[in-house]
Amino acid sequence: MTQSPAPAPLHFKLVIDAADPHTQADFWAAALHYEPEDNSALVERLLAAGALPGAATVEYHGRPAFRDLIAVRHPGDPYDENTGTGLGRRLLFQRVPEAKSVKNRLHLDLHAPAGRRTDEVARLEALGARVLREVDEPGGRWTVMCDPEGNEFCVQ
Repeated sequence: MTQSPAPAPLHFKLVIDAADPHTQADFWAAALHYEPEDNSALVERLLAAGALPGAATVEYHGRPAFRDLIAVRHPGDPYDENTGTGLGRRLLFQRVPEAKSVKNRLHLDLHAPAGRRTDEVARLEALGARVLREVDEPGGRWTVMCDPEGNEFCVQ
């Protein structure tokens, strides 16, 4: 009996709702040492083809960008040179009209280097994050924080 080959793992991105996607992208790019995606070539092609209205764009770091979404990607992961879209680890921030109102059902855990959690928490606070609480349990110690729009994450 012949076995079927295992299916290839699915590629994914984590999508985060935001009031201001570009500010969130700047925070998370700095927090994770990621890079904001440069989709300017794609935006310019879509504008030139009439497939994207000018009102759907903004200037972001001196380049045209989509108004309502922007992603950050791991700097070591591949990306599509024609679109600037990451092909690996990435976070996509999309504009939504409603404000965050309840606790996240999904959050990121950031792993600080050994013995550096306090320093990492201070660095993230300097970027605009806030400490919500410190947790010290038999299973471990971590700091619960929130980003500038109130999305919770933990630093271990």
